Amino acid sequence: MTIRSLLLAASASLPALTGAQAADAVVVPQAEPADFVRVCDVYGAGFYYIPGTETCLNFGGYLRFDTIVVGSPARNLEGDAYEARTSIRTRLNFDVREETELGTLRAYARLQNTNSSGTDNEVELDQGFVQLGGFLAGYRDSMWSSDIGGIEDGLLTDTDLVVGDFNTNQMSYTFVAGNLSATLGLEDDQTGDATPDVHAKLVYSDTWGGAYLSAVYDETFNQEDAANAFARDPFDYQGIETYPIFLPRLPTRLQDGNNDAFALKGGVLLKNVIAPDSSLKVEGHYAFDPTVYSSIAGLATTSTFTADNPNVLNPEPGSVPIFLEYAVGAGYAQKFGALGFAVAGQFGRTFDTGFFGQLPDGRFGAIESRGDYYAFVGNLGYQITPKFASLAEVSYRNVDFDRIGEVDQVSGFLRFQRDF
Repeated sequence: MTIRSLLLAASASLPALTGAQAADAVVVPQAEPADFVRVCDVYGAGFYYIPGTETCLNFGGYLRFDTIVVGSPARNLEGDAYEARTSIRTRLNFDVREETELGTLRAYARLQNTNSSGTDNEVELDQGFVQLGGFLAGYRDSMWSSDIGGIEDGLLTDTDLVVGDFNTNQMSYTFVAGNLSATLGLEDDQTGDATPDVHAKLVYSDTWGGAYLSAVYDETFNQEDAANAFARDPFDYQGIETYPIFLPRLPTRLQDGNNDAFALKGGVLLKNVIAPDSSLKVEGHYAFDPTVYSSIAGLATTSTFTADNPNVLNPEPGSVPIFLEYAVGAGYAQKFGALGFAVAGQFGRTFDTGFFGQLPDGRFGAIESRGDYYAFVGNLGYQITPKFASLAEVSYRNVDFDRIGEVDQVSGFLRFQRDF
């Protein structure tokens, strides 16, 4: 064999040898970088895709520290006493959304924990509901005081002076046509009546602000339930000695055997009408009959403060529930960069209400009366950083019953809040 033949044979065998060596080698593929965090900009800032899904999640909340000062209700502007306490609240919001053939599917939950003197340090479900398109079912602010359609009912301070402000279990459907939305729903006001309350709401919103009109039908509690609720020691309501010795009884209009109640509410919101970064709100209601939706948290003692969810069948001890036949109020808010302030006022007239206790002339018995109610509130806030703010607020409330006298209360707080 010639040298040339040997070289050709060696050259031919090289690819085979190389292939054998390559087949024997273990090749580890390089992992592709995982996309753990993807921004979901479909629903606004703060949403992210849950890894491996097309579902978007927004998680946030705040931690709030309050120093609160509350004056005990003083009759005829005498005998004021004040008590201070501190409170820490933590709130966590979970908002999960995705698109379906029937519209946006949403689940929302708000967990809240408040640690303050005289209260249990427990986590509670403050709100929780599901939505599919225009359908909503769950537990949240009553439709009477919620922000359906983007117009928030309630004036422009932290203490919103809202009439009928409480959470309910509810179902509703909202129809949207451009800037106009219409909502029809049922909800349980937790007063023990057999029939769900019926709500209807129209909202028009635009860049200049908006307007809304709400109506509610409420079958109020029956006479037997009412009698049992109010057949108790009147002094159960007296938290301190300076509190007026009167027990509000069943509003007289509920004693005629007609348990139906109907109420209307409306408001207008104007943005930047007076100056840039300003809001002006005017709203009012009229109730044809007493209903929990026409009630406000009563003036309370220093030990109970105000009732967050007034219930005519189970009033907070030391707190007198007040039913307003009508009320009108206005609020104005203004921002100057990081600094902002808001003021609001409200006036109303109570339903005829029976009282039982020591009368003004010293005798012990019953009397019926109506009263004027008014309230003022103002606050001043400063945005220290984009996620850390302070707020100071002072409020004054007064109810003056004919032939009985007036009760007033001053309260306020200083707050620091860290949002996340």
